[in-house]
Amino acid sequence: MAIRVIAGKAKGRHLIQVPGDGTRPIMDRVKEAIFNILGEDVIDASFLDLFAGTGSVGIEAISRGASHAVFVENTPIAAKTIEENLKMTGFVNQSRVIRADVREFLRRPAAEAFEIVYIAPPQYHGLWRETLTLLDSHPDHVAPDGLVIVQIDPLEKSDITLSVLSPYDERRYGNTLVWFFERPGE
Repeated sequence: MAIRVIAGKAKGRHLIQVPGDGTRPIMDRVKEAIFNILGEDVIDASFLDLFAGTGSVGIEAISRGASHAVFVENTPIAAKTIEENLKMTGFVNQSRVIRADVREFLRRPAAEAFEIVYIAPPQYHGLWRETLTLLDSHPDHVAPDGLVIVQIDPLEKSDITLSVLSPYDERRYGNTLVWFFERPGE
């Protein structure tokens, strides 16, 4: 499956895929649907791409007008792939790749609060829950009125109790569920 940038400054650019099967690339129609839902909220937004894989979603955000994106990825080959994709799209200066475990990253004090946070863990059941719970207990990573988007297999979905983040929408696209949360403003 070819991965490409769908819209914006880098529209049509094909991205390098991470070798092997350790990542789960997002389908174009799911990525397009997410950004259609976000609409103009992405313009000038800061974007945090967790379990970034190829960097496809954060790169799409920059292409569509996000001010910058931070990509957190633990796998060395994936982090290198993100860096290559950022060079190809010309977005190196609007991005930072952090090679770290997402959970360790979220336990640290936040260097900044992001307007949009995207969580798409590999298919390890419960990893989305652990990540969302960590974000909820360390909400300084999410700006007030900021959004958190979780992409999972619909079979992984289960109730979750959060104290700061609130679910407000969910959409299903075949075997992909996109679940939206917000951090209410102060």
